[in-house]
Amino acid sequence: MAEAVIKEIDSQGRISIPSKWRSGWKTKKVLLRKRENIIEIAPIEQTPPSDLFDSITVSNKVDFTNSHSLKRTLMEMREH
Repeated sequence: MAEAVIKEIDSQGRISIPSKWRSGWKTKKVLLRKRENIIEIAPIEQTPPSDLFDSITVSNKVDFTNSHSLKRTLMEMREH
């Protein structure tokens, strides 16, 4: 169910997000995304890098000592 409120923007470009909407957030950081005339605000929680160690599978052919090889492999994975 979508909710909407009308808010004024102050002279420094700030708006307040209703506390009821923020109550479940575990962060104070948000992602702002602008698509034409629409601005989206979404809370983002940072993920510690250690949480990602077991979630990425890479080929045995990757040379982790060669940053160019590693970057190339990660970019290829991103495309798929």
